[in-house]
Amino acid sequence: MNITIYTKPNCPQCSATKRQFDRRGLAYTAIDVTADARISDRLRNEGWRQMPVVLAGDESWSGYRPDKIRGLEAPDQ
Repeated sequence: MNITIYTKPNCPQCSATKRQFDRRGLAYTAIDVTADARISDRLRNEGWRQMPVVLAGDESWSGYRPDKIRGLEAPDQ
């Protein structure tokens, strides 16, 4: 499954989200939305208002959501 986490610097929720993914051994690509205004504009136009924005297969959410992260783990973990 491809997982993308859109983040921004100095964002506690972004850091906590990435830590949870790391602890659970879930691979992801982190994209800093401040590096390209087009990315930030696109997310805002899609209705996202809170960082991080996580896209994981058919799942998507914003903010720190440990319940959603746990749901991405394989059932035997």
